[in-house]
Amino acid sequence: MKPLCFVLMPFGKKKDAAGKEIDFNAVYKDLIRPAIIAADMEPLRADEEVKTGIIHRPMFERLILCDYAIADLTTANANVFYELGVRHGVRPGHTVTIFGEGTNLPFDVTYLRCVPYAISETGVPLNPKPVQEGITKMLKAARDQASDSPVFDLVKDLSPGQVGHESTDVMRERLSKQSVAFQDRVQQEQQLADKLTAARQLPKAQAIPAIRAVEDSLGPLLDAPVSAVIDLMLSYRAAGATDQMVRIEPLMSVALRRTVMVREQFAFALNREKRSAEAEKVLTELIQSNGPSSESYGLLGRIYKDRWQVAFEADKRIEASGHLTRALDAYTKGFEADMRDAYPGINTVTLMEMGDQVDPRQAGLLPVVRYAVERRMSARTPDYWDWATVVELEVLAASPTKAIDALGQALTLVREHWEPRTTARNLGLIRKARTLRNTPSGWVQEIEEALEAKAVEMEQKGKGG
Repeated sequence: MKPLCFVLMPFGKKKDAAGKEIDFNAVYKDLIRPAIIAADMEPLRADEEVKTGIIHRPMFERLILCDYAIADLTTANANVFYELGVRHGVRPGHTVTIFGEGTNLPFDVTYLRCVPYAISETGVPLNPKPVQEGITKMLKAARDQASDSPVFDLVKDLSPGQVGHESTDVMRERLSKQSVAFQDRVQQEQQLADKLTAARQLPKAQAIPAIRAVEDSLGPLLDAPVSAVIDLMLSYRAAGATDQMVRIEPLMSVALRRTVMVREQFAFALNREKRSAEAEKVLTELIQSNGPSSESYGLLGRIYKDRWQVAFEADKRIEASGHLTRALDAYTKGFEADMRDAYPGINTVTLMEMGDQVDPRQAGLLPVVRYAVERRMSARTPDYWDWATVVELEVLAASPTKAIDALGQALTLVREHWEPRTTARNLGLIRKARTLRNTPSGWVQEIEEALEAKAVEMEQKGKGG
């Protein structure tokens, strides 16, 4: 049998210290796995359980018993460094370290011989082939290297513990059984995902019962696969069933409920259900515990924006002014947290139109928001929100022709019925504010009507509720 090579690395997409998002699944698929196979070894990636932050017995087994290991030190992930420490403490050799360029490695590992790899603007390995070859070369060289562990290099007369071959054989047998079980689980989760996708395509009156039927088939959500529960929550959102999003949140496991994504989606649903005080509390606590993010502050800004609109329409001008100030502050902080995310930026410049006169800061911020969305669109295939942001920017710039051109692109990319309605709502706010200032903006209403017509069409066809 081929030697096992255990891979210590983060999962999914993670941000580095500079805020750049890195796709570690792509790093494994495009870089690490091919290098291990080329070295005539069998790759073994850490179990998804590592996401919980708890290292279980199988993890220790693999760290100790696998013949070889690769540790990706990019982002200086705490779990990876703990696992590397365990590996260095029990295995004198056969461990290769790599890192993404731009990572500031802690002092304790700076003298390790690490293989660097470049990361593109989209967070995937750049020019992976020569790096693959470098990793393969180091794995092969490790076969004849007495020690690459600083523990065994620096502590004299330290002997590694003896591990019987029977332990490795037992681990291999268990891994084989786990692999079969894992494939079955993947197939089941894909079937659930397909059912939810089909349910979302139905008209709203049929979509919600269909999604509920899938939920019932899962059994207790406390024990259901995490991916299925997240997909369920987002399916209810797509169908506009925010009451169902609120209902299922307490049915999830405590660990899942505490994740940033679930907290944000829960707050979104609470706000839609007219429970804005609870939504505000969820988001402010999330920001306090996890730090600022464009998404959390963007959702908080939406709460204050909704309060502003209610007060403004009730002719409570002083109260409305207070809500507007808080909304602007939240959106601004969200954009400053990650200027690659144009969502809080476009909401900031839009709300700067809402006073008795345009906020003078808008002129300086508009080109920054435009640059953010242009960079995003150049880095990947543009989606509806990219083009909708351009539409809004052109409306703010009073450029009817460019706004309509961007609208044509946006309408072809609508996924859910509520998307064009959200854009139409923002454009309506701009148009009304300009009307109060006697600034002609009648042409904007035509764009609003086109967006509303698209939303109605999506509802009738059963696309997204």
